[in-house]
Amino acid sequence: MEYHYKTYGTCSTQIDFEVENGILKDVSYEGGCNGNLQGICRLVKGMPVQEVIAKLEGIRCGMKTTSCPDQLCRALHEIGY
Repeated sequence: MEYHYKTYGTCSTQIDFEVENGILKDVSYEGGCNGNLQGICRLVKGMPVQEVIAKLEGIRCGMKTTSCPDQLCRALHEIGY
């Protein structure tokens, strides 16, 4: 199923992602640091959602309380993971 999550506290403004049977099938960010976010998207594609959360949750960006990877985890929690 496809989801769209409006981010907050980051340079990116939205995350579009697809989850199928607990596997993250596709991820893309709008805005943010293009090269870094492309890398994150490629690394997490095909990973179990719980593994993505375990690796990325709580990452901060500088003095911010969140980051683009952390926002992905928040989006995954919002849909029930």
